Amino acid sequence: MATHHTSNFSQETQTSAHEILDVQTTNCCIVGGGPAGAVLALLLARQGIPVMLLEAHKDFDRDFRGDTIHPSVMEIMEELGLAERLLELPHSKMRRLSVQTPETSVTFADFSRLKTRYPYITVLPQVRFLEFITAVAQKYPNFQLVLGANVQELIEEDGIIRGIRYRGHGGWHEVRAILTVGADGRHSRLRQLSGFEAIQTSPPMDVLWFRLPRKQRDPEGLMGRFGRGHIVAMLDRGDQWQIAYVIPKGGYQQIRAAGIEALRQSIVEVVPDLQDRIEHLQDWSQIAFLSVESSRLKRWYRPGLLLIGDAAHVMSPVGGVGINYAIQDAVVAANVLSKPLKEERVELHDLAKVQRQRELPTRVIQAFQSLVQQLIFARVLNQQQLQLPAFLRLPFLRDLPARLLAFGIFPAHVKTNL
Repeated sequence: MATHHTSNFSQETQTSAHEILDVQTTNCCIVGGGPAGAVLALLLARQGIPVMLLEAHKDFDRDFRGDTIHPSVMEIMEELGLAERLLELPHSKMRRLSVQTPETSVTFADFSRLKTRYPYITVLPQVRFLEFITAVAQKYPNFQLVLGANVQELIEEDGIIRGIRYRGHGGWHEVRAILTVGADGRHSRLRQLSGFEAIQTSPPMDVLWFRLPRKQRDPEGLMGRFGRGHIVAMLDRGDQWQIAYVIPKGGYQQIRAAGIEALRQSIVEVVPDLQDRIEHLQDWSQIAFLSVESSRLKRWYRPGLLLIGDAAHVMSPVGGVGINYAIQDAVVAANVLSKPLKEERVELHDLAKVQRQRELPTRVIQAFQSLVQQLIFARVLNQQQLQLPAFLRLPFLRDLPARLLAFGIFPAHVKTNL
């Protein structure tokens, strides 16, 4: 298949009611420039496969995206020869996942005990990670990045997805591809267009996100505080704290009705150290609301179409695993699909193989997140006494949470003999 060939369509040959400015062809069209899409595009480009990466926004900078890169992804970066360069970017390292309660401090996961060259979580702004990955990909002539591409339609012929149509850059454009990959996040447009059915769960919490100044004397990395009925998580973003204020499911309107001052007071009750800067939180426009959910698709694929990352399975923020499972999806997809894409023939069983390899790890981590939410988060939010799960009390199980969060049950690795 010709790579990124552009031609003008006459009115008679258009397959859409829209006036199509141009048609491009590629072997793989990836919709969504988040971690899954960017890493998959890089992996395919390294194999010499023509690939287009479409991102609806005009840059990668978003508010309140996950910034935690776990050991599994650092090992993938090492396999690509990129780990050292990635760690040259400003970042911090979190070796333990701990929370402080009014009575004590509890370590949920100790990554420093893991047998890996990267026994920590790398805290790095996601925008910098995506800029880094796409900059590496752009060194390959068969890679193309299109920002500001708002995908609106799937092209379906004879029951097979043949590509997409997007708006941007002055009109409508068409991309025809052997394989279209939806990596466009928890609100996936491709998932909606293709009519996939999700298995839903309802975590007992929602999250308010906001930022407050971080001072030089403050600790680095991630901080977690449990109060009576309240949970606050704080992520180091250099000169700012990115703060998650966890609330009971469906409680946002009640908190909003109580007013911004009541919210500020409840935050300071949990984290007294914020007393000297809480006045920076002045207006609800500074606060983003995240409705926490956890779901996965029954089926991740159709002929000519595959969904990965949050488009295929929406993760709870517990443990910050979303980015890492999305990237592992991308690695498995590249391992499985590189040969079929080179041969320009992707069969349904190839797409099924990707889901088969990634579905069990996804289900296991979602079950683990649900357990933590029910045993810990729900009890704190309901002002019940916190009882630590057995895996935090038994020595022979104490490394299980760190291992599961860091790698999952089947960590993905980049295949070199594709």
